[in-house]
Amino acid sequence: MRTVAVLAYDGMSPFHLSVPCLVLGDRHGAKGQYDVLVCAEEPGPLRTNAGFGVTVDRGLEVMDRADVVILPSWDPDREPSAVLLDSIRRAHARGATVVGLCIGAFLVAASGIADGREIVTHWGWADRLQERYPGIRVRADVLWSDLGDLLTSAGTAASLDCCLHLVRSHHGVELAEQLARSIVVAPHRSGSQAQYIPVPVPPDPSDDVIEKAMLWARARLDQPVSLDEWAGAVALSRRTFTRQFRARTGSSGQAWLLRQRLDRARLLLETTDHPVERIATESGFGSSAALRHHFHTILGTTPQRHRQDFAA
Repeated sequence: MRTVAVLAYDGMSPFHLSVPCLVLGDRHGAKGQYDVLVCAEEPGPLRTNAGFGVTVDRGLEVMDRADVVILPSWDPDREPSAVLLDSIRRAHARGATVVGLCIGAFLVAASGIADGREIVTHWGWADRLQERYPGIRVRADVLWSDLGDLLTSAGTAASLDCCLHLVRSHHGVELAEQLARSIVVAPHRSGSQAQYIPVPVPPDPSDDVIEKAMLWARARLDQPVSLDEWAGAVALSRRTFTRQFRARTGSSGQAWLLRQRLDRARLLLETTDHPVERIATESGFGSSAALRHHFHTILGTTPQRHRQDFAA
């Protein structure tokens, strides 16, 4: 059970406040994996920008014992107090993971914990954030970024993706996918996916050939899938399929397929005692050497270590 401190402030969006509470908090009476505590610099009644108020009982002292500190948003025109920034710095120095969702990245930057590093924010605010903090590399081309001690994301739906990634990192793929199903969102959108996709969904969902292609590939993760065969399964040429897949997902087909195979392998490692060689075959990597290579390159760990960390 990890303690999570979520910052609220006067005038914030209730949606941004609700995202970490929804993903990490208790649901329908079922106890979650986190103790989520909403806090504010000045506890008591707070306004929201939606025309109603909320009452926050806890102050910033919650950050002094939290394992995770989430800054779900901020007002870029509001100068954060020295007390608030010091609370963020102390939590980070103590070893807490700091998460800046959407324009909560402004607070992350103001605290100094991202100096010389890379953070993500909503594309509409990226230029302003970069101009204000030139010592930080600001990215607006991806959904979220995980630096280990610091996570940042784009806005709205990307905040959900980032929080689900946190669950996946702490508790494994199976729990994250169960949670994604319960709140009816995609189980995994890679942090490297583009924030802005010109044609995210076709006008008629029944004509979404790329979604059909994804379903076709997911059913065959244990088999070799060539690009020509994949395109042919939905009656597209290789060139048209490649173009439409990137327009639909912000990713190449092969990069997307690799992530699906990695998630299948992670799930099997967490929920079965199958040998690594068998898991490599069932997830489409062909050999344990290939599986270990991709685990190390993309996840920074080994299959054996992942199993030790997450197996029930």
